[in-house]
Amino acid sequence: MALLSAETVTKRFGAVPALDGVSLGVDRAECVALVGESGAGKSTLLRCFNRLVEPDAGTVSVRGRDVRSVDPILLRRSIGYVPQEGGLLPHWRIGRNVGVVPWLGGDPASDRLARDALRLVGLDPERYADRWPRELSGGQRQRAAIARALAAQPDVMLLDEPFGALDAITRADLQTTFRALQRDLGLTAVLVTHDLREALDLADRVVVMRAGRIEQAAPPSVLLGEPATAYVAELLARARVRDG
Repeated sequence: MALLSAETVTKRFGAVPALDGVSLGVDRAECVALVGESGAGKSTLLRCFNRLVEPDAGTVSVRGRDVRSVDPILLRRSIGYVPQEGGLLPHWRIGRNVGVVPWLGGDPASDRLARDALRLVGLDPERYADRWPRELSGGQRQRAAIARALAAQPDVMLLDEPFGALDAITRADLQTTFRALQRDLGLTAVLVTHDLREALDLADRVVVMRAGRIEQAAPPSVLLGEPATAYVAELLARARVRDG
């Protein structure tokens, strides 16, 4: 059974169909990247898994349970989430930002968990835990955002364009850190990105979306060698990553 599942999910924002009968399963410890142009439905689908978006129709399940049967707050606390720009609270120091989820859950070990998570992403807690977000570089803030998602030791992570605002060198370094963490910790991860190269490098499976529908879902090698539609072939050609 897939750890994350969407079955014929539909969502409209006014007259605009954001998701149009989308079905997708994500297996345990799999990293799936959602790619496509703006308005394709990537972020909307991602946010259905932690109930930041409620579908109009269809079923979304996490760990075999329909998310509608789970308290949304408890669901979100059980899932690591990295939004665009990280979302660190500017009036909290880094250590408190990172430990917020276990702290909200009443875990007396929240400080230790925050420090452990900072170490996982390459930030020495002795140097960074007491700093303010404004005192960190963009790459360091994004590392702290990933640490916050890891602090409660979730088995699922959702990442919405987590590296998009970074310079190329910092972005590549953080991509390497994320992929190593995802594999070493056995995380089930869904990553939204506009960058097809990033998706091919980081994901076990790439899901190409267009206008609220899935054009193709396949491992990188299959996507590159056997694009299922003309749109997928065009996307590969534009990104200059097509085999041959």
